[in-house]
Amino acid sequence: MFAVIKTGGKQYRVAAEDVIRIDRLEANPGDVVSFGEVLVVGGDTPLLGLPMVSGASVAGEVLAHERGDKVIAFKKRRRKNSRRKRGYRHEFSVVRITEILTDGKRPSDKPPPRPKRAGKPKPEIAAEAAGDDADAAPVQGTKAKADKAKAGKSKGDKTSAARAKKPAAKGKKK
Repeated sequence: MFAVIKTGGKQYRVAAEDVIRIDRLEANPGDVVSFGEVLVVGGDTPLLGLPMVSGASVAGEVLAHERGDKVIAFKKRRRKNSRRKRGYRHEFSVVRITEILTDGKRPSDKPPPRPKRAGKPKPEIAAEAAGDDADAAPVQGTKAKADKAKAGKSKGDKTSAARAKKPAAKGKKK
């Protein structure tokens, strides 16, 4: 199920557990906010609003407040020694959509608990599955490569960069 909501003069297509970045809201992180301007509710039986879907709302949890990248407005009037530089950073709120409600239902006051995700398998399991390949020759690490390179050079040996000729100095010819 998805919905199209309108907030801050913009429209967003959202579904449950989506994380969106919208214009800053007057709510603290951890608060539950409700978006009442729902334009479309999609799913098995889509509902189109004229202009809003009656009885529909979308609830979300405010995760954080952020500021966007700096936008610099630089104005220059040539030959007049006139320059103006002004920077601006837009403020955003990061919101996780918790539920899409229809038929006039009210959102819960506290966000629902997040489902736990399964972690990645440990690399030891993959090494055990390889079996005979683990007994093969060990791979040289970066430290071993550095020691080998250091042993190959001596103090009297100059690198190619040190042997290169310097360009001729520019100046007056005699």
